Amino acid sequence: MTHEELDLFTDSRTERQRPVRKPRKRKRRRVVLWVSMVVVLGLIAVAGYFGLQQLLGIGDYDDYAGNGENQVVVQVKNGESTGDIAATLADADVVASSRAFVTAAESDERVRAIQPGYYVVKTKSSGKAAVTQIVAKDAKVGNLQITAGTQLHDIKNGNKVTPGIVTELSQASCAKLNGKSTCVKPDQLWASVKKADLAKLGVPDWAIPYAQKADPERRLEGLIMPGVYDVKPGSGADELWQQLVSNSTTQLQAVGMPNIAQDTGFTPYQLTIMASLIEREAIEKDFAKVSRVTYNRLAQRMELQYDSTINYVLDRPTIRTNGADRDKAGPYNTYQNTGLPPTPISAPSSEAFKAAASPAKGKWLYFVRCQKDGSSCFASTQAEHDKNVALAQDRDAY
Repeated sequence: MTHEELDLFTDSRTERQRPVRKPRKRKRRRVVLWVSMVVVLGLIAVAGYFGLQQLLGIGDYDDYAGNGENQVVVQVKNGESTGDIAATLADADVVASSRAFVTAAESDERVRAIQPGYYVVKTKSSGKAAVTQIVAKDAKVGNLQITAGTQLHDIKNGNKVTPGIVTELSQASCAKLNGKSTCVKPDQLWASVKKADLAKLGVPDWAIPYAQKADPERRLEGLIMPGVYDVKPGSGADELWQQLVSNSTTQLQAVGMPNIAQDTGFTPYQLTIMASLIEREAIEKDFAKVSRVTYNRLAQRMELQYDSTINYVLDRPTIRTNGADRDKAGPYNTYQNTGLPPTPISAPSSEAFKAAASPAKGKWLYFVRCQKDGSSCFASTQAEHDKNVALAQDRDAY
């Protein structure tokens, strides 16, 4: 190798060896420098933010002072959180901001127990005052509880009057707002239901043709399910019916109506009538058997002979009828007429609907209450039935 070649070889090795260590140290120093600068700038930004927050009041929230002005009704919907309730109150100008209510609610566990429904509160209340108002015992209004077997009209038993659905709806409409009552009287509700458009009320399509033919005071009978409802005080008669009927229609769908009637041989409305009869004629454990008696009698074109249908138009409880009652002609007299009465006679429970759609197997044609707990004895022949009646009389259960 010549000197020139040796020099070139040495130079190329030197070139390859130059970048091995020194540039790496510079690269690391640069990375550390940049990280340090980012950290410093971040600290400066955080400090500046909190300083500016203190200076400008960022993070504060609007809040009214005092216990409020005018009473209003607000709704808490199912599944709403504290934040959702706060937003509703802010929209109604009950509180100045959602945060005012949420902050005040943090120290009151009762807020987490608020149930869906309507509440009376005051506009322009402080967050703390709004919390106190909405958790008060008398704050919830518009609650309506309908028990199974209830009918539209009141039931009279001597001096005792059991409120019907119309009376109960009237009572649920009542609240005091700024010293004025919101009550809608039963007469107003009756007038409304007689002239109302059934479709606009929320009556299910399958029931409308039949309900339209019914006596105006009985057109909604059986179409309001037992249950707990919330209606808004301050609403008019038409609005109250819409709230109740539309919610009931949802419950009817939950029971399976109208589909559960498909394999019964009856229309959904006829099945509703049957369910209402079952509800009034028996206790729950006998529902399926009473359903079978109803099917069997209808199949043989026998009169149903249910005292409950006669007492229905007399607005009396389900008790024994006498000869004079049974001799009165009318569409609900199932001692004189064959087939089903023209409308349901009560609010059937989901259990009654299930029994009407799926009767027990049996050849029974008769039943009588033979136990003091309301249980019935069933028979396939008149002779067997006569023995059961005698047994019921001996037990003072009939």
